[in-house]
Amino acid sequence: MKRRAAAAVAPLVFLSLAGYFMWNATQGSRGLNAFVLREQDLAAAKAQLARADGEVAHWERRVSGLRANQLDRDALDERVRAMLNLSDPSDIVVPYGQGKRLF
Repeated sequence: MKRRAAAAVAPLVFLSLAGYFMWNATQGSRGLNAFVLREQDLAAAKAQLARADGEVAHWERRVSGLRANQLDRDALDERVRAMLNLSDPSDIVVPYGQGKRLF
């Protein structure tokens, strides 16, 4: 009986160590589950960066027309009319009701 118990100790220690390392490989802070979560976070961050880059490019295109070295008269005219809430006498104005804005 003692021989069988002594013979079973080494395999049990080995199996418990193997189980410990297997659990850490899947559930630990650097395991497979954590890797999947980090990959998802990375994909979300890349998508957010792409949206931010697109928004920056959009605003850079809009602002480039208002720079002093290359003043775009149409962009300036659009901004002046929007800021002052005025229109040109030759413009056709279509009034919209409250809550029915075009943009």
